[in-house]
Amino acid sequence: MRNVTRPFGRTLVAMITPFTRSGELDVPGAAELARYLVDDQGCDGLVLNGTTGESPTTTDAEKVQLIETVVDAVGDRAHIVSGASTNNTAHSIEQAKAAEKAGANGLLLVTPYYSQPPQDGVEAHFKAIVDSTDLPAMLYDIPIRTGITLTPYTYDILAKHPQIVAVKDATHDIRFTQRVRVDTGLAVYCGVDSLNLPAYSTGQVGVVSVIAHLVGKHINTMFDAYDKGETDRALAVSDGLLPALHALQGPAQGVVAVKAALKAKGLPAGDPRMPLPPADAPTVELIKQNLALVEENL
Repeated sequence: MRNVTRPFGRTLVAMITPFTRSGELDVPGAAELARYLVDDQGCDGLVLNGTTGESPTTTDAEKVQLIETVVDAVGDRAHIVSGASTNNTAHSIEQAKAAEKAGANGLLLVTPYYSQPPQDGVEAHFKAIVDSTDLPAMLYDIPIRTGITLTPYTYDILAKHPQIVAVKDATHDIRFTQRVRVDTGLAVYCGVDSLNLPAYSTGQVGVVSVIAHLVGKHINTMFDAYDKGETDRALAVSDGLLPALHALQGPAQGVVAVKAALKAKGLPAGDPRMPLPPADAPTVELIKQNLALVEENL
């Protein structure tokens, strides 16, 4: 086994937020889904209140209730991380404090989106949030969504903060991210499901995955094989997971696709909140067909 530090586990899922038919937070459903992700899919970390959790359309009160529900359901068996960063620093501090009070044991902090602050503004933003709690934090670098990325210098500065221990990388640039890992010592989690195995092979310690909702157990099998030196087996599993990528990142937006897939399995999900529409019938069928191929392959 590789000697690595995984502050939030290895296979984390960016968990959706289940809603009822009337569009309210599905509290019992959230507990059921959390147990499924941990017990059936083998996820040892749940990331709540991120974009996949529809954080732009959930209220602060709903975010807190979701954390409390999931902590009560699986908090003794999985790391519970909550998104707590917006493009409003003061509001982000409020969310971070609320997440800590609700029982989260980590924070996910995305770079401030749309407003595109300079690097010293991003640095100050993150430090202000982290300093408001005692929780460890995972930075989230996803320039395709936010419009900015973190520079190596900013990473160096932020990595010196004792509570900033990890980064979820969605830059699609493995070479850049390897440099960040080597230079800073931060634990790097892959945030791009199509790169899970290549990223792991370059020293990233795990994933914050969307497809783990449906194939977390296979991601674990892939990583276990790699850790044992069975690289051919790891590659075969990675290849076998390609239909899951086609299912959940091809025919529909990610949240839409995952919710459709979970509903098809009879698991709590509900429809997304607008402006995300539910998947139409042909898309649902395509998702089901591709996920069935995964089970055939693996």
